[in-house]
Amino acid sequence: MESTNKEYGAEQIQVLEGLEPVRKRPGMYIGSTDSRGLHHLVYEVVDNSIDEALAGYCTSIEVYLRSDSSVRVVDNGRGIPIEILPKYNKSALEVVMTKLHAGGKFDNNAYKVSGGLHGVGVSVVNALSEWLEVEVKRDGKLYKQRYEQGRPATDVVLIGDAQGTGTTVTFKPDKTIFETLQFDIDVIAGRLRELAFLNKGLKISIKDEFSQKEQAFQYEGGIVSFVEFLNKNKNVLHEKPIYFQKQKDTTVVEIAMQYNDSYIENIYAFANNINTHEGGTHLIGFKAALTRVTNDYAKSKAMLKGDDKLSGEDVREGLTAIINIKLTNPQFEGQTKTKLGNSDIKGIVETLVSEGLSEFLEENPAAAKNVLSKALEAAEAREAARKARELTRRKNALEVSSLPGKLADCSEKDPAMSEIYIVEGDSAGGSAKQGRDRKFQAILPLRGKILNVEKARLTKILKNEEIRALITAIGAGIGEGEEFDINKARYHKIIIMTDADVDGSHIRTLLLTLFYRYMRQLIDTGYVYIAQPPLFKVKKGKVEFYVYNEEELTRKLAEMGRDGIALQRYKGLGEMNPQQLWETTMSPETRTMLKVTLEDAIKADEIFTVLMGDKVEPRREFIERHAKDVKNLDV
Repeated sequence: MESTNKEYGAEQIQVLEGLEPVRKRPGMYIGSTDSRGLHHLVYEVVDNSIDEALAGYCTSIEVYLRSDSSVRVVDNGRGIPIEILPKYNKSALEVVMTKLHAGGKFDNNAYKVSGGLHGVGVSVVNALSEWLEVEVKRDGKLYKQRYEQGRPATDVVLIGDAQGTGTTVTFKPDKTIFETLQFDIDVIAGRLRELAFLNKGLKISIKDEFSQKEQAFQYEGGIVSFVEFLNKNKNVLHEKPIYFQKQKDTTVVEIAMQYNDSYIENIYAFANNINTHEGGTHLIGFKAALTRVTNDYAKSKAMLKGDDKLSGEDVREGLTAIINIKLTNPQFEGQTKTKLGNSDIKGIVETLVSEGLSEFLEENPAAAKNVLSKALEAAEAREAARKARELTRRKNALEVSSLPGKLADCSEKDPAMSEIYIVEGDSAGGSAKQGRDRKFQAILPLRGKILNVEKARLTKILKNEEIRALITAIGAGIGEGEEFDINKARYHKIIIMTDADVDGSHIRTLLLTLFYRYMRQLIDTGYVYIAQPPLFKVKKGKVEFYVYNEEELTRKLAEMGRDGIALQRYKGLGEMNPQQLWETTMSPETRTMLKVTLEDAIKADEIFTVLMGDKVEPRREFIERHAKDVKNLDV
């Protein structure tokens, strides 16, 4: 990915507009002003350093989270140019830091490929920071400039001589703009790990100076190491991941993939280091090639009968894959700008993947045989699942009577105004049914623990009565593609309400696994919640109130003194009468609920595999590592 123009000088810096709009409407530039937007600032600064790595000039990036809520990012790239730009009569550095869309990325000669999600760059970070300092090492000298709320507070000052080259940016987010200034090292580390996998050999480290926690990532194996990391707790069907890198014109396509014996596909597609969660033309091209090549190979080896064909779903069952493409002028679309739209990329990826995959299958007959038998089994299971679905659909044709008998539905017909509580056991179900507001709250009690979907194929899942009741009640279907339609969901709040004990937490994990693996859009759209029932009722004289966790209880008891206090611990929801359940857990006026979100799908996948998968050892390690953070543990 060498740059065609070795000189990254001031003349490559181009400018499109000033920073005033950013402080007025920050959400337009970084998505939001909550924790997610806050973390986005770090990624924008890191992306600048990554662009230097892509151009072949930077080998190390260090991120420091400092105790005053500021962040420092240090790289050893070429250093941002500091010469004066005649057009603006300002240094190139100041133009990059104070003008939107300024930077080498917009000049095709400076960077052949660049990330930066919206291309807004470091100037947005500057605009949204209380202060920002940038230090540049270039031509044997060290320069520094300080900004406050996006405006220069000093000129570019020569500090003295320096060894090497690079840029250091230190910034403190503006507390008048962000809802929180608390960075989460694990969230940032997840993204940095991803970037290290995608840029083989690049070393990226992060240190939280307050907690002294630190992590470093460097993968000589690049995306092959990424696939091995994702499959490390799974049983793989062939030892070495399939890997190839091919180029057509200025587009480079890099693929690593490996099958495991699970029933879940895990494909992550990246374009210029950006995780394209919503897919796009590169993913479509990859899937088309995979389906076609596998079918051609199966036909050539007489593994298919007559006109039988493997579907895309069949050939992706148990597949873990990374698609990593680098292209000039990416067009990002979709709600969160994470869908690749370049139309020519579909054909390019399809052609290159077809070549690479055909070569692999011909050269590795043993691995090819394992992969093909898995796909053929999946095809049989899919046919069985289709029949099971038909049966469920025929039963559902009667509409109203088809809703599960144990569902106590609400009278509200608008899904946006309706919510459903999924409750364990009949006694809690009884309390919930009596205590609810029947206008907009539906109750579905589940008996016992539902099936662990991590270890079962869809056919088996569809036979499970509790899961069938759940699918029918929610109404959006189950599975991939057309089989699931979020617009048919009958409730826009799906609330898991279980006891605050070990069984309750297990049921909650089983339900979350089901939603994550087979109804993922419910989580992505923000429809899934976890109810927070109280753990204690505290009574002193005429005063009584509820407490939701141990820490809060300790604090309250210290404030009130322990004399004359009556304390009731709730072991289960069934111990509360309907009125109490309404007041504490179900009334929109007084309840607290956790919304289930997926900040990091890779992390979620790892946790569900560890907690619900076949292997015992990773589960033991996970529990030992997290034991101190956990209240109710189910092994």
